[in-house]
Amino acid sequence: MGEACKTFIQLIKKCEYYEAHEVLEDIWFPRRFEKDEEILIIKGFINASVAFELVKKGRMEAAKKAWNVYLKYSPLLENSTSEHLPIYKEIEKLLEQKYEQLFRS
Repeated sequence: MGEACKTFIQLIKKCEYYEAHEVLEDIWFPRRFEKDEEILIIKGFINASVAFELVKKGRMEAAKKAWNVYLKYSPLLENSTSEHLPIYKEIEKLLEQKYEQLFRS
């Protein structure tokens, strides 16, 4: 999980949002029906990267919907006891910065 998150960060920084979503989807997809907190956090991150890709394609309404899914799951970070919490918080900060760049410009 940690290596996938590091790759996700690098891809987001390079504006390779589709590729970033693919990295985490490999983790999420086989477990998508679980109500596991970490899987839901990953689902949120995937939706954030999808939102950014949709902005690149000029599909703002769809991007807003995908971003709202991220917002639905982001509060799970507040009470998480995951060993991956530091990298999740790093991802959260990066996603918020990208949101400001892409949605507010």
